[in-house]
Amino acid sequence: MAARSLDEIAAEILDLAAAKFRVPRAGLSPGDDFFKKLGIDSLQALDLLTGLERHFGIELPDYELQGVTDFRALAERIQARIG
Repeated sequence: MAARSLDEIAAEILDLAAAKFRVPRAGLSPGDDFFKKLGIDSLQALDLLTGLERHFGIELPDYELQGVTDFRALAERIQARIG
């Protein structure tokens, strides 16, 4: 399987986030702050991350997610893990 591009990973994250938090997918973009755009707290963000780990078949250590608040940065961390 070919490596996924950053744009493909970001699109998958946005699709999953939109479905999980019942927000319109069209209203989300990679540069958005997911806390503000989704209106979620840190516990809900953790739930989102758990779902993303399951979806991509990876584990994201907490230290890698420090300061990550936008979808693009999240996609970069995931891409680094899935190769």
